[in-house]
Amino acid sequence: MEEIESINILIVDDRPENLLVLESVLENMNCNIIKAISGNEALSLMLDYKFALVLLDVQMPEMDGFETAELMRSNSRTKYIPIIFVTAISKEQRCIFKGYEVGAVDYLFKPIEPVILQSKVRVFIELYSQKLLVEEQSMLLKLRVKELTELRANNDILENLSIKDSLTGIPNRRHFDNYLETSFNG
Repeated sequence: MEEIESINILIVDDRPENLLVLESVLENMNCNIIKAISGNEALSLMLDYKFALVLLDVQMPEMDGFETAELMRSNSRTKYIPIIFVTAISKEQRCIFKGYEVGAVDYLFKPIEPVILQSKVRVFIELYSQKLLVEEQSMLLKLRVKELTELRANNDILENLSIKDSLTGIPNRRHFDNYLETSFNG
């Protein structure tokens, strides 16, 4: 299933040679590369992994990249995963606009310039790392708030025990002294 502490990137292309090229460009990027040869396989993998980024081909049989992106955007779990289209489809503006309409953050054309792809992937790896750090800090903060709330409740119980007689439950001398102090100073 999901690899802990690993940053996963999904590359989707129906041609194995394209997957190999992308994988070789990204091999030293300090991330785990997951490959899919179809939109359906990509969507299935998204149930098993959390991805920092998806590199998605547009032209694929059965379900093209646009349809895959639309389905990703319609699912709450995958809605915000960044998508970069990596494709050899024509550079017509209508195709590019369609990619952005279905949720792409970028659109790269084959043949890929390795330095450009690595640079873009590096940005998304860093963003994902920062997101994980924020989530971890948020979880720690929630734990601290819970601990403080429990401590405050326990402190109230102890304070209540310290100002009442344990046998009769009647306020004791400490309670009387506190009452006098707050009455004169307050």
